Amino acid sequence: MLRKSTLIGLTAGLAMLAGAAMAEPLKIVYIGKNTGNPYFDSITGGFEDACKSLGCEFEFVAPATAEATSQIPFIEAQIQRGVNVIGIAPNSPDALNEVLASAREKGILVLTVNGDITGSEQYRDATILPVNFDIVGRDQVELVGSLIGYEGEIAILSATTEAPDQNKWIVGMNETLKSDPKYAKMKLVATVYGDDQPEKSTTEMEALLANFPNLKGVIAPTTVGIAAAAQVVQSRGLAETVKVTGLGLPSEMRDFIKDGTVTAFQLWSPYNEGWLAVHFAKGVLDGSIKNEVGGTFEVPNLGTITINPNNSINTQAELTTFDAKNIDEFNF
Repeated sequence: MLRKSTLIGLTAGLAMLAGAAMAEPLKIVYIGKNTGNPYFDSITGGFEDACKSLGCEFEFVAPATAEATSQIPFIEAQIQRGVNVIGIAPNSPDALNEVLASAREKGILVLTVNGDITGSEQYRDATILPVNFDIVGRDQVELVGSLIGYEGEIAILSATTEAPDQNKWIVGMNETLKSDPKYAKMKLVATVYGDDQPEKSTTEMEALLANFPNLKGVIAPTTVGIAAAAQVVQSRGLAETVKVTGLGLPSEMRDFIKDGTVTAFQLWSPYNEGWLAVHFAKGVLDGSIKNEVGGTFEVPNLGTITINPNNSINTQAELTTFDAKNIDEFNF
């Protein structure tokens, strides 16, 4: 539900666009969690290709690290620049509220893309997610369970302690383990954080192996974390003993799949998030799409898209599982 002040701001923004007869191209920026994370290359590719197709201007920016407040100066800079759309993969569920409110009051359309500000949704206009994030934790537990015979100690190697998306999935993992008797013989012994940095993720994985000699499985719901965990297991020759899974990029995990270090992992198409975000943003700002729950709109290559409760929009229905049978079919 949009606040009255926000509606006024957006109306003003739309009027400005109409008055200018769209003489200037739409300016769209995407603010990633941090630099040096290859996951965002694929999302950015979707933004870039959609903007080329629709005649928008696009820029990707990101802080060096993924602290809760590190994106604030980047948002402030884009407000000053006068962009029309800010897309952001938020590093915190609430630290950005004030600056996002300032952006919307200027008539800027604010979209969270590949993560949401859970509990603070009123500070953005919509969220573009690859799948319903409510199912991710459940499906990750099922995948690791299937790899270890639904019995034994498991651990989670996540990103940062405040990452809204990973934290939502971790809650889902814990709830699934506690509530479903199928997983009664599985025990979560630790949740650690690699801060989406390869070195720290490697150190945390090595510590898990040292501290829990009976560890059977590791869920790393972060592309940086799963690659680091797989590298540690590969170098130590522990692929038969410790099963690594989580959320990863096929391009980074292909060799681990092919040599048997990793049996299976999951993800979605990050590219489609950027592609969808641009088409949605342009439609909202030119009036061809109404940002209303229950509404639908068409996106080339994706088909009919529905706006779900809380103005949440998904690019696909289920996670994609990658293994030796299909890994070569994906290039991102």
